[in-house]
Amino acid sequence: MIKRLDVRDYIRTIPDFPHEGIMFRDVTTLFGDPRGFRMAIDLLLHPYAGLRIDKVAALEARGFILGGAVAHQLSVGFAPIRKKGKLPWKTIAQEYQLEYGEAIVEVHEDAILPGEQVLVVDDLLATGGTAEAGIKLIERLGGEVVGCCFVIDLPDLGGRSRLEALGVDVHALCAFEGG
Repeated sequence: MIKRLDVRDYIRTIPDFPHEGIMFRDVTTLFGDPRGFRMAIDLLLHPYAGLRIDKVAALEARGFILGGAVAHQLSVGFAPIRKKGKLPWKTIAQEYQLEYGEAIVEVHEDAILPGEQVLVVDDLLATGGTAEAGIKLIERLGGEVVGCCFVIDLPDLGGRSRLEALGVDVHALCAFEGG
């Protein structure tokens, strides 16, 4: 009997990267396999079938790969949410907390129009800080977040609960215990 592969089967785990004790979930192996990549894009979109989506917003950097493919599949525009100083035009910024310190993400001030329905895409949901900052940027521009989708959820880090507390639908293709 042939085993049907799951998205999780395409994800490589690298122990002790970037620091000792971290189990890094590497999605580049998923991106590199045409069947796995197509499966992931289709599954990311599945919960939102039939909903109006005007734009896909994705979080730097691996989220751009997924978000671009999702936007293409939906035939909608794409809005990159980037680290501070990476976008060339007028931006709005949102600060968020890291484990040790703060960071800032930005989006072009015309990337999302008032009333647009926006799907947020990224590869990994950990603490939810970056995704929350992205949601806040979208809402400040007048967009409405229809949901957030991720390939991987790390439920022990609480990101899903954090985003759901904002009233946002969260969808992840697989979960890995631990951080």
